[in-house]
Amino acid sequence: MVSKEEILNALKNVYDPEIPVNIVDLGLIYDINIDEDLGIVKLKMTLTAPGCPIGNYIISDAENVIKSLEGIKDVQIELTYDPPWSPDMMSEDAKKDLGLG
Repeated sequence: MVSKEEILNALKNVYDPEIPVNIVDLGLIYDINIDEDLGIVKLKMTLTAPGCPIGNYIISDAENVIKSLEGIKDVQIELTYDPPWSPDMMSEDAKKDLGLG
């Protein structure tokens, strides 16, 4: 079964099309739970804004990337805005890429 680290590495291939930074470095991933027996990954994540017009695209892309990993049979994504996303949640690399650090 895959590890959380492998899932996070895979999710680094998912980008917010409006921001040239992946969703992991943006700080959009809050929690990952893996049920190894059932092959289910439960992902808790957020978006940069509640009304994000491309939110469904990002969620679908994240689901597809995780499902492509060996041993994963299902992905359940919980979208939350608690706590709300802020630029402080970005990695140092992401802040540098966007000229914020």
